[in-house]
Amino acid sequence: MTTDPRPTTVAEVMALDLVVVRANAPLEQAAELMDRHHVSGLPVVDAGGTLVGVVSQTDLVRARSTDYLWTNWPGLAVRHLMTAPPITVTRSTPLTVAAARMERNHVHRLVVVADDDATLPIGIVSSTDLVHDMARAARDVRHGPSDG
Repeated sequence: MTTDPRPTTVAEVMALDLVVVRANAPLEQAAELMDRHHVSGLPVVDAGGTLVGVVSQTDLVRARSTDYLWTNWPGLAVRHLMTAPPITVTRSTPLTVAAARMERNHVHRLVVVADDDATLPIGIVSSTDLVHDMARAARDVRHGPSDG
């Protein structure tokens, strides 16, 4: 009997190296964090660390392309452009459910929250993570699963 080695839950593909930004931080800080950490979106937390939203490169590009927002860029905080409430999943969420949630909500990432606290961000699962998993699965079908 063989078992399917493909990841089936968010926990198996999510990124754990979470970078967050505060809601009151200047937008410049969000842009700098995304650039420095090579990520396309950040969970947004309040002063107490509670998850309140998500800010993405798309939000920043919108600001750059909108005269009013770009003119006021120096005075804008992350909270002015973030998407709220954040769309979340838990570690045990099936990948099929996470993919459907991304598609339904037209987002490229979901914040992974603690099983016992829906306001505590613990990771991110992105469309890139799902595509990497799909590519691994395709390789496994062609060549068999790798040992490591």
